[in-house]
Amino acid sequence: MNEQHNPWFDATVQQLNDPQNQRVWSVIVSLFGDLAQDKGAQISGGALTRIITPMGIKPEAIRVALHRLRKDGWIESERAGRASVHYLTEYGRNQSAAVTPRIYERNAAAPGEWHLLIAEDGAGQATLDEVLLLPSYVAVNRTTALGRGPMPQSLDDLLAAGVSSIAVPDWLKTRLFPDHLCDACAALQRDLQQISAPPAGLTPAQTGTLRTLIVHRWRRVVLRHPDLPSGFHPAGWTGESCRALVFALLDKLPRPDLAALDGLSE
Repeated sequence: MNEQHNPWFDATVQQLNDPQNQRVWSVIVSLFGDLAQDKGAQISGGALTRIITPMGIKPEAIRVALHRLRKDGWIESERAGRASVHYLTEYGRNQSAAVTPRIYERNAAAPGEWHLLIAEDGAGQATLDEVLLLPSYVAVNRTTALGRGPMPQSLDDLLAAGVSSIAVPDWLKTRLFPDHLCDACAALQRDLQQISAPPAGLTPAQTGTLRTLIVHRWRRVVLRHPDLPSGFHPAGWTGESCRALVFALLDKLPRPDLAALDGLSE
């Protein structure tokens, strides 16, 4: 069955596509994270192709990307009659679940409670490096980290201090939100502003294509900066207005039923 021709769909895919930075395996991760993250959720090979090829990605590139994701432990594939089905492994589901709250958070971070950790070179530095792997911490410099929430109790080799108010200098704002990230966010916002409301009659696969493109580009912005309140944002940061546009469009493109996708694909 051929997809219905829809000029709005074609123009919107063109608007959202980012072929210069298109890693097919990463697009597939975005797709599964949005459409098929739950345990037991499967997408057939035909449905996957139907969703991804409108982005200008060839079926051979999809096969190579799936091979890489299987090798890396993200995805499993198996035969179902004459077709193939693909699904996230437990590892893949856990990795997707870990970033889902950041991707789909609709509100900016609140100011909250903060604390400062300062390390000395040596053992303290190793402890600080481990702390910085946690999403609630931000590196200020090599020996200093800023953390959200109450001070930890078990880091005896670090100096810890509660912070009641914070003045964030421009140099730290620039380090946390570098120019290339600000440019990517502004570009996504401009593209979203050019898109009119979706018309009736989009197929489930077309909806899957558009959701994947939106989530993929937003994911590449939101996961590359810390979740920080507005006092940390540099002048001109468009993250929050972009966030509003992302969810306004996603709300108009509800997730398609996986059975409907598979019914179209075989």
